[in-house]
Amino acid sequence: MGGASAADAASRGRIGVFDLVRGFSVISMVLFHLCYDLKFIAGAQLAWFAPPLQDVWRCSISWTFLFVAGCMFPLSRDNLRRAAEYGTVALAIWIVTSVAAVDVPISFGIIYCMAACTGIVALTDPVLKKISARWGMSLCLLLFALTWSIPKTIYPVPYLAWLGFPSPGFVSGDYYPIIPFFFMYLAGYFAAHIAKGIDKTVPSWAYANPIPELASLGRHALPFYLLHQPIILGFLELVYSVR
Repeated sequence: MGGASAADAASRGRIGVFDLVRGFSVISMVLFHLCYDLKFIAGAQLAWFAPPLQDVWRCSISWTFLFVAGCMFPLSRDNLRRAAEYGTVALAIWIVTSVAAVDVPISFGIIYCMAACTGIVALTDPVLKKISARWGMSLCLLLFALTWSIPKTIYPVPYLAWLGFPSPGFVSGDYYPIIPFFFMYLAGYFAAHIAKGIDKTVPSWAYANPIPELASLGRHALPFYLLHQPIILGFLELVYSVR
């Protein structure tokens, strides 16, 4: 199947496959958090919402978001600005969840992870481009698998929770430190370079947009991420207060 150059990409519009995948992940995320809030905040009896299903479902959402974010890095015009925007949103989430105190405050959540990964890759992009994309992706997936097995426990060294080594007393309602998740983001980065191929073109199938509504949802994933939990919690508060 043919490809499209960067100039053609501008005339053909957005690469739809990323929007479709993110749109599906947004729906999955909303359903996951609805089940979480029902069980752990509202007290609903959802016996099936438990490990290992709960863990696999959570990973399928967060890993997809990070991988796609890495894939989109080569398409962004200003990744340092994108990293700053993610960082600002992550800080706002920490402040709001700390003040609201509905559940455990979110420190170093997935938006923080996307900010940190985007910033790191933006600063090291000239070096990363020299690495074979196929070897780079393979190595990152291996490193992700290896560092995923790092014990999820507490460590005596303070102030390294952001990196992946939480100290005693650290808690977070959503925790995605740089290790191991940077490697999943970087795997997406290399995957994008593999997809472009040696002729530096974007495969034409990537522009397909068979479900425009889902793609539209994916294009606005960040606003949905910010708004879906307050909406869900407000809905549950209304329902359970009426009861």
